[in-house]
Amino acid sequence: MEGKPAVIVTRRLLPETERRMDELFHVSLNPTDAPLNRPQLIAAMRNCDVLVPTVTDRIDAEIIAAAGDRIKLIASFGAGVDHIDLAAARARKIMVTNTPGVFTDDTADMTMALIIAVPRRFVDGGRVLREGNWQGWSPSSMLGHRLGGKLLGIIGMGRIGQAVAHRARAFGLSIAYHNRHRLPESIENMLGARWEPDLDTLVRDADILTLHAPATTNGQPVIDARRIALMKADAYIINTARGGLIDENALIEALESGRIGGAGLDVYAHEPDVDPRLIALPNVSLLPHLGSATFEGRAASGEKVIANIRFWADGHRPPDQVLQGWA
Repeated sequence: MEGKPAVIVTRRLLPETERRMDELFHVSLNPTDAPLNRPQLIAAMRNCDVLVPTVTDRIDAEIIAAAGDRIKLIASFGAGVDHIDLAAARARKIMVTNTPGVFTDDTADMTMALIIAVPRRFVDGGRVLREGNWQGWSPSSMLGHRLGGKLLGIIGMGRIGQAVAHRARAFGLSIAYHNRHRLPESIENMLGARWEPDLDTLVRDADILTLHAPATTNGQPVIDARRIALMKADAYIINTARGGLIDENALIEALESGRIGGAGLDVYAHEPDVDPRLIALPNVSLLPHLGSATFEGRAASGEKVIANIRFWADGHRPPDQVLQGWA
């Protein structure tokens, strides 16, 4: 295109990213960082060539239909694209890009932290200490479970799932995974992971279950009440992927009743609202969606967004194109 593209960014990004965007584009930033509501998203899309949303901006078919003809690129900040109706964007010839790979290590680190913290009761122990209820060391108090020799079940073996497996080996965990497609044998051998084609079997056998799958297309949870009932009584579940992957009510009921050992959650079904029953549970470690929250990851994601916009504006295919908008 001729001249600088008009770019609207829905949330606050790192200062260096915003400065660079201001140099390269006619950019409209969000100084308050307040999420845009539906009318604001529609208005933004009607008044820009490029929208830079984040994973919390729900851009569905209705919003895309109301956006008008000006917008040609949705350059999403983040790896996931389940917040965008890709079919609707394709129909309107709107290109979509994302920023894959930049948060892999950050999210895997966070996942591994929860895999350690939940069985060892770090959060529960910290609460006892802060509330002044610690009576000193005892051979029978605050007991948790060691990691070595336990089976880690990984649901979704993409970049993040593989990075978690790589870290888990160092802690002596055995690794089994469920994926839509089996990994090449060379990768399985490198990670020390075995494929389990039956998800129910993996859920039943795992001592720790961790989720790294995208949101389901039908909106149904992967781990529902039936699968939670299959889990071992002392098993733990970790979710740093998408809140909707787990039936939150069923999980809460299982945790309240002691049906499973505990959970570590970084994502929730109705963010930013967190069910108060989860907050009250001592056997749950809760984090406020911190999986990608590093300076390095956010800076790299901003660089990818800028590169995608520049490639598109210059008439070239962006390096992180999700779908071809002009097909």
